[in-house]
Amino acid sequence: MRVLHVLDHSLPLMSGYSTRSRSIALGQRQAGIEPVIVTSPRHPYPGGPVETRDGIRHYRTAPVRPWRGLPHAELPLLMARLARRLVEVARHERVDLLHAHSPLLNGLPALRAGRLLGIPVVYEARAFWEDAAVDHGTTREGSLRYRLSRALETWLFRRVDQVVVIAEAMRREVVARGIPADRVAVVPNGVDLARFHPAPADRALAARLGLDGGPVLGFIGSFYRYEGLAFLLEALPALRQRLSGVRVLLVGGGEEEERLRALARPFDGAVAFAGRVSPDEVGRFYPLLDVFVCPRRRMRLTELVTPLKPLEAMAMERPVLASDVGGHAELIRHGETGRLFPAESRERFVEECAQLAEAAEVRRRLGEQARRFVETERTWARLVERYRPVYRAALGGAAA
Repeated sequence: MRVLHVLDHSLPLMSGYSTRSRSIALGQRQAGIEPVIVTSPRHPYPGGPVETRDGIRHYRTAPVRPWRGLPHAELPLLMARLARRLVEVARHERVDLLHAHSPLLNGLPALRAGRLLGIPVVYEARAFWEDAAVDHGTTREGSLRYRLSRALETWLFRRVDQVVVIAEAMRREVVARGIPADRVAVVPNGVDLARFHPAPADRALAARLGLDGGPVLGFIGSFYRYEGLAFLLEALPALRQRLSGVRVLLVGGGEEEERLRALARPFDGAVAFAGRVSPDEVGRFYPLLDVFVCPRRRMRLTELVTPLKPLEAMAMERPVLASDVGGHAELIRHGETGRLFPAESRERFVEECAQLAEAAEVRRRLGEQARRFVETERTWARLVERYRPVYRAALGGAAA
């Protein structure tokens, strides 16, 4: 069976989105499902119209120029261009099914192309676009744009053949919008255990980053406001009072990077920025951490959506300390596979950090139990099998 995945962007552009996409495609190929990828006009376009990555064909869609003075006016043109590209690639590749991934800008063109070609469409929502826009500051909850985005995606949910989400909380939200429960499946984030496994710390890398000495707290991922990294740095003075020589390592980049670097300047080298790293290099950074911290802020987005990076840390037996938002609570059993603290409570955050930093045996136990959780419940080899019944249902019961 050949499936055409419709993505906003893919590698080499690094993000949790592209990491999940790559894992799905590689896992499906190993499971006997042949993936083909089309990226939207929003993906950078330096590599030509077709690239092969990991042995999988990636078809690119030419970008659309922004319309000056008319915000978002290019979006209909973007979607029309993507729909044409999907029809072209689907015919050329003779695909059996379209699998579009968030955002709505991919889902609507996929639905149009699927109906023109007479092939089924699966839509995978990894977050709700309107809630992400609230965090980015481009709209506010309840605004006209917010309600319009929500209504359009609900319209799409009703018309595609099957819906996939990445968390149980998202599934409840979609069903509450009137979508039949038997048309909504959950395929959560997972980990490739061949790439993420316990490993000794690279002492030369630690020394280069200035991490020799005291305990190291860290985060690896995209620097979005909802991740709460500013909260982490604002808590650093209190942490330094409790933990002598404590260091913070931040690996990645994004819209908050400039602000975070400004917050870090007064701390005299206590915060190390490693920059963005490739998927093949990221595994070198987890062993440098004594505690992987996820201080996400409490909002609709973080209550509904589960992150990816804590699972990688858990696979590498790093203890995870996370805020108790809903997305984290789906991943972490407090005191068993990690620790939770009340979101945005600086006092409790500092206390939990100090307790973990001072208790090597507790960290070891949490790391080992976290690894076992990932091995039994969150490997991509297991998770990609959840797509098979989804595709079978979309195809009307045919073999998948």
